[in-house]
Amino acid sequence: MCPGIHVLTDVVRSSLRNFIHLLSPGDSTTGTKRHYLGLDTYRPPPTPPGSQPAPSNSQLIIHQVTFQLPFQVEVLFESDSFLQRPSPLSGSALSDLLQTHRMKMAERFRRIFKLEEKGFIPDQVAFAQAALSNMLGGMGYFYGSSLVQSLYNPEPLQYPQAPLYTAVPSRSFFPRGFLWDEGFHLLLIARWNTSLAWQSLAHWLDLMNVDGWIPREQILGLEARSKVPNEFVVQRDENANPPTLFLALHQLLAKEDVTSEDLQYLRRAYPRLKTWYNWFNVTQAGRLPNTYRWRGRDKDPFRFLNPKTLTSGLDDYPRASHPSEDERHVDLFCWMALASEVMANISDLLGEDGVQYHESQRILTDNTLLDRLHWAEKLGSYADYGNHTKNVALEWERLSPLPGQDPHRLPPPKLVRVVKKPPRLQFVDSLGYVSLFPFFLQILTPDSPKLGQLLAHLRDADKLWTPYGLRSLSKSSSLYMKRNTEHDAPYWRGPVWINMNYLAVRSLHKYSHTEGPHRHQAALLYRELRENLLSNLYRQYKDTGFLWEQYNDKTGWGQGSFPFTGWSSLVVLMMAEEY
Repeated sequence: MCPGIHVLTDVVRSSLRNFIHLLSPGDSTTGTKRHYLGLDTYRPPPTPPGSQPAPSNSQLIIHQVTFQLPFQVEVLFESDSFLQRPSPLSGSALSDLLQTHRMKMAERFRRIFKLEEKGFIPDQVAFAQAALSNMLGGMGYFYGSSLVQSLYNPEPLQYPQAPLYTAVPSRSFFPRGFLWDEGFHLLLIARWNTSLAWQSLAHWLDLMNVDGWIPREQILGLEARSKVPNEFVVQRDENANPPTLFLALHQLLAKEDVTSEDLQYLRRAYPRLKTWYNWFNVTQAGRLPNTYRWRGRDKDPFRFLNPKTLTSGLDDYPRASHPSEDERHVDLFCWMALASEVMANISDLLGEDGVQYHESQRILTDNTLLDRLHWAEKLGSYADYGNHTKNVALEWERLSPLPGQDPHRLPPPKLVRVVKKPPRLQFVDSLGYVSLFPFFLQILTPDSPKLGQLLAHLRDADKLWTPYGLRSLSKSSSLYMKRNTEHDAPYWRGPVWINMNYLAVRSLHKYSHTEGPHRHQAALLYRELRENLLSNLYRQYKDTGFLWEQYNDKTGWGQGSFPFTGWSSLVVLMMAEEY
């Protein structure tokens, strides 16, 4: 009597019991025993007063079979149509058909990515095939409604029900669509099947409301909501997410042969892309002209060592210690420069008026403006700007009993933020992924002296360089590997992330093939960083059988959720040198 499909997994888990099977004759004292998990009768919790009782019938049958390793099992589901078929798709017929499709996929994979020509051994090619297969296998069709909160509504409302065809970061841990992840997913999917990429992109754009807002996390329906902490379920319509769909569009438009099908998709998508682009410029604009600021930062002044910016995708990456309207965020500035370039290119392809986009592209790719707004001379890098102090710490609060209160009955103390020096308007002194965005998104001109300084930081082992890829935050940062709360371990404060490393490798490849004073340095770094990433990802896959969410910057070990065959699968493009 399961209350609903959305709690099915919990019902099954709560029904598991430890059983004993006797493998040899004898009583329970002398016989050989083997323990196994089995399903017992599900006993639902008591129905709360006034609530609807659980249904008395069930439409679900769970059949458990326990095997001893090694074993092979084949499960056959048949519909009524089996009466018209000469034989079931099982046994040798299934094996032969599977082998035919394996060979077809292997041949297509070889033709598209050409890994053997680059010297990869069969085992490494199989690793890349597994990464791609799991990315594609993670694509799903979802249907339901999000819970959204507007400034004009006192309570969250149900968003209209809608479908979504998308890849997911991790089928086991993040089995839903994430807006900024999907742009990275589509880089690989589009290389394999352009039509699949267009379909996913179209579904995401169809989730846009009349203002141009797309909910950044697609928690569609009861089943999805049951797996997400309450604090993350409601989507707020003033909050953005990196517009990585423009990154995917940039790649789709960079093909030598933009087909008539591509142009048809673009023409249908163009009105929504214009609305989305305008929404960013209206809602995420900074206080000064041509500046940008992520909305949605955490507001609690005592809970967080550094208030998170979930909307940026980089969660706990250090920003200004005291959120304010004076902030300007360099990563969002660069995303909007990329978006302007893509919109200008699409307008030209479609014969539309793109003057606005060309002008925005000219302004936002002007390195003089970028330097004036975001170059931090003391840091020797690009940086955010805002009301900031680095003199903060998490300390255990000191609790004093109230008059007449038993001092032994005080609540347990919490870790709270203590500000030891007042903030002031200044650049945020943290070197890391955010500092590299003008390089990541190729805003810097090849002859920029700032590019040389960033490349030097990138190769410095005391800052960002590791044998396993670029760490997310410099070891010199005061927040390197620091917890953000008592319960929040460091996330974007040191570990190696594959999506950002892909952007780094992609940019090094571009600058190494472009005339300029840093060409040779970029070429050396490209070869070394690519080799470090590929070696560690392959080694961890061989050791564990998985691609991981992130990798430890000291050991290279995979950590976080797994299997993570979302943007970590971009290893395939790095192996193929497809950027």
